[in-house]
Amino acid sequence: MSTSIADEIEKRRTFAIISHPDAGKTTLTEKLLLYGGAIHTAGAVKASKASRHATSDWMEMEKQRGISVTTSVMQFPYKGNELNLIDTPGHQDFSEDTYRTLAAVDSAVMLIDCVKGVETQTKKLFTVCRMRGIPIFTFINKLDREGRHPLELIEDIENSLGMRSCPMNWPIGMGREFKGIYERSTQEVVLFQGTKHGSKEGTTTRMKLGDPAVVEAIGQTLLDQLNEDIEMLDIAGDPFDAARVVAGDLSPMYFGSAMSNFGVEPFLDSFVGLAPKPGPKPTADGERSPDDERFSGFIFKIQANMN
Repeated sequence: MSTSIADEIEKRRTFAIISHPDAGKTTLTEKLLLYGGAIHTAGAVKASKASRHATSDWMEMEKQRGISVTTSVMQFPYKGNELNLIDTPGHQDFSEDTYRTLAAVDSAVMLIDCVKGVETQTKKLFTVCRMRGIPIFTFINKLDREGRHPLELIEDIENSLGMRSCPMNWPIGMGREFKGIYERSTQEVVLFQGTKHGSKEGTTTRMKLGDPAVVEAIGQTLLDQLNEDIEMLDIAGDPFDAARVVAGDLSPMYFGSAMSNFGVEPFLDSFVGLAPKPGPKPTADGERSPDDERFSGFIFKIQANMN
Protein backbone atom coordinates (compact mmCIF):
# COMPACT_ATOMS: atom_id res chain seq x y z
CA MET A 1 0.00 0.00 0.00
CA SER A 2 1.52 3.29 -1.12
CA THR A 3 1.70 6.34 1.10
CA SER A 4 1.60 9.97 0.07
CA ILE A 5 4.42 12.46 0.56
CA ALA A 6 2.26 14.19 3.17
CA ASP A 7 1.99 10.92 5.13
CA GLU A 8 5.75 10.40 4.96
CA ILE A 9 6.41 13.94 6.19
CA GLU A 10 3.88 13.56 9.00
CA LYS A 11 5.58 10.53 10.54
CA ARG A 12 9.16 11.82 10.40
CA ARG A 13 11.07 13.39 13.28
CA THR A 14 14.59 14.70 12.71
CA PHE A 15 16.45 15.70 15.84
CA ALA A 16 19.85 16.01 17.49
CA ILE A 17 21.04 15.53 21.04
CA ILE A 18 23.04 18.44 22.43
CA SER A 19 25.06 18.30 25.63
CA HIS A 20 28.35 18.94 27.34
CA PRO A 21 30.88 16.08 27.10
CA ASP A 22 30.29 13.23 29.58
CA ALA A 23 26.63 14.07 30.18
CA GLY A 24 25.70 10.67 28.74
CA LYS A 25 24.82 11.64 25.16
CA THR A 26 26.12 8.52 23.43
CA THR A 27 24.53 6.28 26.07
CA LEU A 28 21.15 7.95 25.54
CA THR A 29 21.63 7.72 21.76
CA GLU A 30 22.17 4.00 21.99
CA LYS A 31 19.15 3.48 24.22
CA LEU A 32 16.94 5.29 21.71
CA LEU A 33 18.33 3.07 18.95
CA LEU A 34 17.72 0.05 21.16
CA TYR A 35 14.03 0.89 21.56
CA GLY A 36 13.77 1.55 17.84
CA GLY A 37 15.19 -1.89 17.07
CA ALA A 38 18.16 -0.41 15.19
CA ILE A 39 20.58 -2.27 17.48
CA HIS A 40 20.10 -5.25 19.76
CA THR A 41 22.66 -4.49 22.43
CA ALA A 42 24.16 -1.27 23.72
CA GLY A 43 27.81 -1.04 24.78
CA ALA A 44 29.10 1.73 27.00
CA VAL A 45 31.43 4.09 25.18
CA LYS A 46 34.23 3.43 27.60
CA ALA A 47 33.80 -0.34 27.65
CA SER A 48 36.97 -0.81 25.61
CA LYS A 49 37.97 -3.78 27.71
CA ALA A 50 34.98 -5.58 26.26
CA SER A 51 35.97 -4.42 22.76
CA ARG A 52 32.62 -2.67 22.31
CA HIS A 53 32.19 0.91 21.18
CA ALA A 54 29.17 3.05 20.57
CA THR A 55 27.37 2.33 17.32
CA SER A 56 27.50 6.01 16.42
CA ASP A 57 31.21 6.39 17.22
CA TRP A 58 32.96 4.78 14.28
CA MET A 59 36.23 6.66 13.84
CA GLU A 60 39.36 5.28 15.47
CA MET A 61 39.87 8.53 17.39
CA GLU A 62 36.33 8.28 18.76
CA LYS A 63 36.89 4.71 19.89
CA GLN A 64 40.16 5.53 21.59
CA ARG A 65 39.02 8.70 23.32
CA GLY A 66 35.42 7.74 24.07
CA ILE A 67 33.97 10.89 22.49
CA SER A 68 32.06 11.77 19.32
CA VAL A 69 34.07 13.93 16.92
CA THR A 70 32.08 13.63 13.71
CA THR A 71 28.43 13.67 12.75
CA SER A 72 26.48 10.57 11.78
CA VAL A 73 22.82 10.07 10.97
CA MET A 74 20.91 7.09 12.34
CA GLN A 75 17.40 6.30 11.16
CA PHE A 76 15.08 3.99 13.03
CA PRO A 77 11.33 3.31 13.19
CA TYR A 78 9.34 3.76 16.37
CA LYS A 79 5.62 3.07 16.74
CA GLY A 80 4.71 4.11 13.23
CA ASN A 81 7.18 7.01 13.08
CA GLU A 82 10.50 7.32 11.26
CA LEU A 83 13.11 8.97 13.47
CA ASN A 84 16.31 10.53 12.12
CA LEU A 85 18.75 10.95 14.99
CA ILE A 86 21.72 13.10 14.06
CA ASP A 87 24.52 12.28 16.46
CA THR A 88 26.66 15.35 16.94
CA PRO A 89 30.07 15.95 18.51
CA GLY A 90 29.84 17.15 22.08
CA HIS A 91 33.52 17.95 22.49
CA GLN A 92 34.31 21.65 22.06
CA ASP A 93 37.21 20.92 19.70
CA PHE A 94 34.69 19.74 17.11
CA SER A 95 31.84 22.14 17.80
CA GLU A 96 31.83 23.66 14.30
CA ASP A 97 30.54 20.36 12.94
CA THR A 98 27.71 20.46 15.46
CA TYR A 99 26.76 24.05 14.60
CA ARG A 100 26.48 23.08 10.93
CA THR A 101 24.46 20.00 11.72
CA LEU A 102 21.86 21.87 13.75
CA ALA A 103 20.72 23.54 10.52
CA ALA A 104 19.22 20.20 9.46
CA VAL A 105 17.15 19.29 12.52
CA ASP A 106 13.56 20.14 13.43
CA SER A 107 14.07 19.75 17.19
CA ALA A 108 16.78 19.05 19.74
CA VAL A 109 17.10 17.07 22.95
CA MET A 110 19.16 18.90 25.55
CA LEU A 111 20.80 16.37 27.83
CA ILE A 112 21.84 17.62 31.26
CA ASP A 113 23.82 15.86 33.98
CA CYS A 114 21.81 16.17 37.20
CA VAL A 115 25.05 16.50 39.16
CA LYS A 116 26.60 19.32 37.10
CA GLY A 117 23.58 21.14 35.67
CA VAL A 118 23.98 23.45 32.67
CA GLU A 119 27.58 23.43 31.42
CA THR A 120 29.63 25.53 29.01
CA GLN A 121 29.20 23.56 25.80
CA THR A 122 25.49 23.12 26.45
CA LYS A 123 25.13 26.92 26.63
CA LYS A 124 26.88 27.35 23.28
CA LEU A 125 24.76 24.73 21.53
CA PHE A 126 21.59 26.07 23.11
CA THR A 127 22.39 29.52 21.73
CA VAL A 128 22.63 28.08 18.21
CA CYS A 129 19.30 26.28 18.65
CA ARG A 130 17.62 29.45 19.88
CA MET A 131 19.00 31.49 16.97
CA ARG A 132 17.48 28.98 14.58
CA GLY A 133 14.18 28.67 16.44
CA ILE A 134 14.67 24.98 17.17
CA PRO A 135 12.28 23.52 19.80
CA ILE A 136 14.18 21.96 22.69
CA PHE A 137 13.25 18.98 24.87
CA THR A 138 15.21 18.53 28.11
CA PHE A 139 16.29 15.18 29.56
CA ILE A 140 17.84 15.32 33.04
CA ASN A 141 20.19 12.35 33.21
CA LYS A 142 21.90 10.25 35.91
CA LEU A 143 19.11 10.43 38.51
CA ASP A 144 20.50 7.26 40.08
CA ARG A 145 23.41 9.39 41.29
CA GLU A 146 23.38 12.04 43.98
CA GLY A 147 22.80 15.33 42.21
CA ARG A 148 21.21 18.75 42.44
CA HIS A 149 17.58 19.15 43.50
CA PRO A 150 15.17 19.16 40.51
CA LEU A 151 13.90 22.63 41.42
CA GLU A 152 17.50 23.88 41.47
CA LEU A 153 18.06 22.40 38.01
CA ILE A 154 14.95 24.16 36.68
CA GLU A 155 16.21 27.42 38.13
CA ASP A 156 19.67 26.79 36.65
CA ILE A 157 18.18 26.33 33.17
CA GLU A 158 16.12 29.49 33.49
CA ASN A 159 19.01 31.61 34.81
CA SER A 160 21.68 30.19 32.50
CA LEU A 161 19.66 29.86 29.30
CA GLY A 162 16.70 32.17 29.77
CA MET A 163 14.23 29.40 28.98
CA ARG A 164 11.29 28.16 31.00
CA SER A 165 10.72 24.44 31.57
CA CYS A 166 7.63 22.31 32.03
CA PRO A 167 8.37 19.03 33.87
CA MET A 168 6.38 16.25 32.19
CA ASN A 169 7.42 13.88 34.96
CA TRP A 170 9.06 14.32 38.36
CA PRO A 171 11.74 12.28 40.15
CA ILE A 172 11.04 10.51 43.42
CA GLY A 173 14.25 10.67 45.42
CA MET A 174 17.76 10.71 43.96
CA GLY A 175 20.92 8.63 44.13
CA ARG A 176 20.57 5.72 46.55
CA GLU A 177 17.09 6.97 47.44
CA PHE A 178 15.93 7.15 43.81
CA LYS A 179 12.62 5.29 43.66
CA GLY A 180 11.24 6.28 40.28
CA ILE A 181 9.29 9.06 38.58
CA TYR A 182 5.80 10.50 38.77
CA GLU A 183 4.07 11.05 35.42
CA ARG A 184 2.00 14.20 35.64
CA SER A 185 -0.26 13.43 32.65
CA THR A 186 -1.37 10.02 33.95
CA GLN A 187 -0.89 10.75 37.69
CA GLU A 188 1.03 7.49 37.97
CA VAL A 189 4.10 6.52 39.93
CA VAL A 190 6.58 4.53 37.81
CA LEU A 191 8.95 2.59 40.05
CA PHE A 192 12.66 2.55 39.27
CA GLN A 193 14.06 -0.77 38.16
CA GLY A 194 17.38 -0.55 36.41
CA THR A 195 18.37 -3.05 33.73
CA LYS A 196 21.70 -4.17 32.38
CA HIS A 197 23.25 -1.41 30.27
CA GLY A 198 23.02 -3.39 27.03
CA SER A 199 19.42 -4.49 27.45
CA LYS A 200 15.95 -2.99 27.44
CA GLU A 201 14.49 -5.97 29.26
CA GLY A 202 12.73 -5.48 32.56
CA THR A 203 9.27 -4.95 33.95
CA THR A 204 7.73 -1.54 34.56
CA THR A 205 5.66 -1.19 37.70
CA ARG A 206 3.02 1.55 37.57
CA MET A 207 0.50 2.55 40.18
CA LYS A 208 -1.82 5.47 40.75
CA LEU A 209 -0.55 8.05 43.19
CA GLY A 210 -3.48 7.37 45.53
CA ASP A 211 -2.81 3.63 45.63
CA PRO A 212 -1.95 2.52 49.22
CA ALA A 213 0.87 0.42 47.74
CA VAL A 214 2.75 3.63 46.86
CA VAL A 215 3.57 4.23 50.54
CA GLU A 216 5.03 0.77 50.82
CA ALA A 217 7.02 1.20 47.62
CA ILE A 218 8.60 4.61 48.21
CA GLY A 219 8.03 5.38 51.90
CA GLN A 220 5.95 8.06 53.59
CA THR A 221 8.74 10.66 53.63
CA LEU A 222 9.30 10.58 49.88
CA LEU A 223 5.54 10.46 49.26
CA ASP A 224 5.01 13.59 51.34
CA GLN A 225 7.82 15.34 49.48
CA LEU A 226 6.37 14.25 46.13
CA ASN A 227 2.92 15.58 46.99
CA GLU A 228 4.45 18.87 48.09
CA ASP A 229 6.50 19.18 44.90
CA ILE A 230 3.52 18.35 42.67
CA GLU A 231 1.34 20.92 44.40
CA MET A 232 4.01 23.58 43.93
CA LEU A 233 4.47 22.69 40.25
CA ASP A 234 0.74 22.83 39.64
CA ILE A 235 0.45 26.25 41.28
CA ALA A 236 3.69 28.01 40.37
CA GLY A 237 5.10 26.02 37.44
CA ASP A 238 4.59 26.73 33.75
CA PRO A 239 1.68 24.76 32.27
CA PHE A 240 2.36 22.75 29.13
CA ASP A 241 1.76 24.80 25.99
CA ALA A 242 2.45 23.13 22.62
CA ALA A 243 2.65 26.49 20.83
CA ARG A 244 5.34 27.74 23.24
CA VAL A 245 7.28 24.49 22.77
CA VAL A 246 7.28 24.85 18.97
CA ALA A 247 8.29 28.50 19.34
CA GLY A 248 11.25 27.48 21.50
CA ASP A 249 10.01 29.40 24.56
CA LEU A 250 9.18 26.37 26.70
CA SER A 251 11.03 23.08 27.10
CA PRO A 252 9.24 19.86 28.13
CA MET A 253 11.44 18.32 30.83
CA TYR A 254 11.96 14.64 31.61
CA PHE A 255 13.98 12.82 34.27
CA GLY A 256 15.69 9.44 34.12
CA SER A 257 18.90 7.46 33.84
CA ALA A 258 20.14 6.42 30.40
CA MET A 259 22.79 4.08 31.80
CA SER A 260 20.25 2.27 33.99
CA ASN A 261 17.72 2.41 31.16
CA PHE A 262 15.05 4.12 33.22
CA GLY A 263 12.81 6.88 31.90
CA VAL A 264 14.07 6.57 28.31
CA GLU A 265 11.01 4.84 26.86
CA PRO A 266 8.47 7.23 28.49
CA PHE A 267 10.53 10.12 27.16
CA LEU A 268 10.62 8.64 23.64
CA ASP A 269 6.85 8.01 23.69
CA SER A 270 6.19 11.61 24.65
CA PHE A 271 8.80 13.03 22.29
CA VAL A 272 7.44 11.46 19.09
CA GLY A 273 4.02 12.86 19.92
CA LEU A 274 5.22 16.41 20.61
CA ALA A 275 8.25 16.93 18.36
CA PRO A 276 7.56 18.83 15.13
CA LYS A 277 7.56 17.16 11.73
CA PRO A 278 9.88 18.43 8.96
CA GLY A 279 9.17 22.03 8.06
CA PRO A 280 10.36 24.61 5.51
CA LYS A 281 14.09 25.29 5.29
CA PRO A 282 15.64 28.60 4.21
CA THR A 283 17.38 28.66 0.81
CA ALA A 284 19.02 31.31 -1.37
CA ASP A 285 15.68 32.01 -3.07
CA GLY A 286 13.40 31.76 -0.05
CA GLU A 287 12.03 28.90 2.02
CA ARG A 288 11.72 25.42 0.57
CA SER A 289 8.99 23.14 1.93
CA PRO A 290 9.53 19.35 2.13
CA ASP A 291 6.41 18.80 0.01
CA ASP A 292 7.69 21.10 -2.76
CA GLU A 293 7.87 19.10 -6.00
CA ARG A 294 11.34 20.59 -6.64
CA PHE A 295 12.67 19.42 -3.28
CA SER A 296 14.88 16.31 -3.19
CA GLY A 297 16.85 16.57 0.04
CA PHE A 298 18.56 18.91 2.49
CA ILE A 299 22.33 18.58 2.31
CA PHE A 300 23.96 19.98 5.43
CA LYS A 301 27.38 18.34 5.23
CA ILE A 302 29.73 16.85 2.64
CA GLN A 303 32.57 14.73 3.98
CA ALA A 304 35.58 13.44 2.09
CA ASN A 305 39.04 11.96 2.61
CA MET A 306 38.02 10.15 5.80
CA ASN A 307 39.90 6.96 4.94
